[in-house]
Amino acid sequence: MKENLNYMKFNTKTIHGGQHHDPSTGAVMPPVYQTSTFVQTSPGVHSGYEYSRAANPTRTALENALASIENGTRGLAFSSGLAATDCVLKTLKPGDEVIAMDDLYGGTYRMFTRIYQDYEIKFHFVDMNDLEKFKSLFTENTKLVWVETPTNPLMKLADIEAIAKIAKEKKVLFAVDNTFATPYLQRPLDMGADIVMHSATKYLGGHSDVIAGALIVKDEALGEKLHFTQFATGATLGPQDSYLVLRGIKTLHLRMQRHCENGQKVAEYLNSHSLVDKVFYPGLDSHPFYNIAKKQMKGGFGGMVSFTFKSGKKEDAIKFLENLKVFTLAESLGGVESLANHPALMTHASIPEEKRKEIGISDDLVRLSVGVEDAEDLIADLEQALV
Repeated sequence: MKENLNYMKFNTKTIHGGQHHDPSTGAVMPPVYQTSTFVQTSPGVHSGYEYSRAANPTRTALENALASIENGTRGLAFSSGLAATDCVLKTLKPGDEVIAMDDLYGGTYRMFTRIYQDYEIKFHFVDMNDLEKFKSLFTENTKLVWVETPTNPLMKLADIEAIAKIAKEKKVLFAVDNTFATPYLQRPLDMGADIVMHSATKYLGGHSDVIAGALIVKDEALGEKLHFTQFATGATLGPQDSYLVLRGIKTLHLRMQRHCENGQKVAEYLNSHSLVDKVFYPGLDSHPFYNIAKKQMKGGFGGMVSFTFKSGKKEDAIKFLENLKVFTLAESLGGVESLANHPALMTHASIPEEKRKEIGISDDLVRLSVGVEDAEDLIADLEQALV
């Protein structure tokens, strides 16, 4: 039986980290335990599994893998990324305050402002690179700092170590949405964060065939608290979906290498195109947070690229998206296939127009999730669509 050996390097952890062969059959891949309940030998006496909402062996295998690749002690798998975020927010009570990144996934912003604000939780949205402004927002009621880095869709970065230091001084929980970077490029727990969140629908699953979320922590007491909330409210991931995400993790390192290579090539191509105004990609030295990216993203800069048009016209963005042939016009990201998206009309439509304009999500902004196809084919597709 394998041991969870911490000395393993990342590429090995994606395949072996936290994993054991099935003890009953020796199966190399954990079976899909498609069961809701488990036999007990006497009332309250069982093998560690009693009801699949509390724990399921397939989900446990995934959660162990999540903890391993993020260098945490506890992983939790949820029915979606928003369910994972919701679990963290449920640790708060009326009167508490949250300091959050000003550029966020639209669903996160919607949850904060349209659900939890109604429960008398106050949210402050701030540019996390203005550390003095950030520090000025702390009060005795501040209980959580929430950051995406890189952000969706403007690819802003935040200095995780600097923010972690401030949050620790203030004794406030610090959570990082690591969906875009993945643990292949960035491990926030190692930089001082308390909680890492993933929409595992994206790069961790990697094949656009599952909806899932994840939380990973280092502190065991915090992990137990979050697990109780998950168990008590029921937003757990089913065994089949757990199996699909676990399968995806086993090729994460291979896919991310290609996502990064292709993302860099696409960003450089767009950056030189006569019709393109701004390109948002942390791997370009023109990116305002390039130095932060070099410091905390190891092994590449990811596969997410956003850009605007010199004309500034929404019509040009829509025409471009309708002309694409290899890229698929669809929401979501992080799959092996390349996707294209119009944030203002699609993923970020739930953010009010005035707020979108304030943070820089213009009507001509296009977001690309660069897949693992041949880079020449992707660039050729962009070339024919940019007319």
